[in-house]
Amino acid sequence: MNAEHSDLPLSGVLVLDMCQFLSGPYCSLRLQDLGARVIKIERPGLGDLSRRLYLSDTEIGGDSTIFHAINRSKESLAIDMKDPDDLAALKTLIGKANVVLQNFRPGVIQRIGLDYDTLKQDHPGLVYGSITGYGDDGPWVSRPGQDLLAQARSGVMWLNGDDGQGPVPFGLAIADMLAGAALAQGVLAALVRQGRTGKGAHVETSLLEAMIDFQFEVLTTHLNDGERPPKRSAYRSAHAYLSAPYGVYPTADGYLALAMMPVDQLADVLQLDALGPYRGKPDLWFTGRDDIKRIIAQHFATGTTDQWLAVLEPADIWCSKVLDWPELMNHAGFKVLDMLQTVTREDGVSIRTTRSPLRVDGKRMQTDRAAPKIGEQSASLRAEFKL
Repeated sequence: MNAEHSDLPLSGVLVLDMCQFLSGPYCSLRLQDLGARVIKIERPGLGDLSRRLYLSDTEIGGDSTIFHAINRSKESLAIDMKDPDDLAALKTLIGKANVVLQNFRPGVIQRIGLDYDTLKQDHPGLVYGSITGYGDDGPWVSRPGQDLLAQARSGVMWLNGDDGQGPVPFGLAIADMLAGAALAQGVLAALVRQGRTGKGAHVETSLLEAMIDFQFEVLTTHLNDGERPPKRSAYRSAHAYLSAPYGVYPTADGYLALAMMPVDQLADVLQLDALGPYRGKPDLWFTGRDDIKRIIAQHFATGTTDQWLAVLEPADIWCSKVLDWPELMNHAGFKVLDMLQTVTREDGVSIRTTRSPLRVDGKRMQTDRAAPKIGEQSASLRAEFKL
């Protein structure tokens, strides 16, 4: 780590990431962005399977863009866990690490002999993080721990889209990312205790547990209102449990998002007489939300987004133009955050990607090294750690 990053909170912390795909590597990415040194353990030749997980027809330097995005600035050590010498070398390196992460299928890590209960005998201060699909027990243990499948089992798909549309998945790998973020929180807490007492910990989560936690607000409502199922709006639904006018509406030239507010207030600002029957009747703002939304949508269609913003924002109506990516990235509000960076590799590979969402002491970490080739640092790491 260079001098610029030596004062970051996790500077000096060594993380071994034995994970594949997205959930575990997302955790180690967050730790790396806070200053940790992350060594990615990969199979020789094949490497992390996400190297070939293409989101489009774009690949850079032989690897997928998603691999580059989630593994930037990490080091790669090629280890064949079926080779006794390689496995012994990995165990030596584990003895020098502060954190070990794994997301093998349940039972696999025990067969290799790298499970927490085995390792803690020699390394009682080790912080060990595990991610599975559905935990270690129960009928889903052997099922594939994959993002879309975890979304499907979590119930979250019934919160998206309009009523009658059927289940609608998120267009992002939210189960993977949320599980990785949850594990990072647990690892950080365990590191605090490790520094205070010297005691290690096994921090565990799963894709399903992360998805249940993601829904904590609406599940709490469900559990305490007679366990009624969520009821999505049939028209321009944005939240199954919120009343009108909450939603996204088409204008003459784009789309406008409206957050929570009294219908009375919106009716006054827009001088919209058609909302008169709903004035002072909050119970109708939910039960009659489809009709209310249609009235609002018809009105917004008569003007441009900027025209409506000029009316709504001065009246303290919570609203926003719905931006696409080009509009976002050309906006001063995005540019001032400085969230993009270009990282490169010695073989000339260069990729533009995001930066850490965290700022420490007013500074956001920036790196210049791209995701590694398989085993790119193997020789130097074996020499450094005498493996």
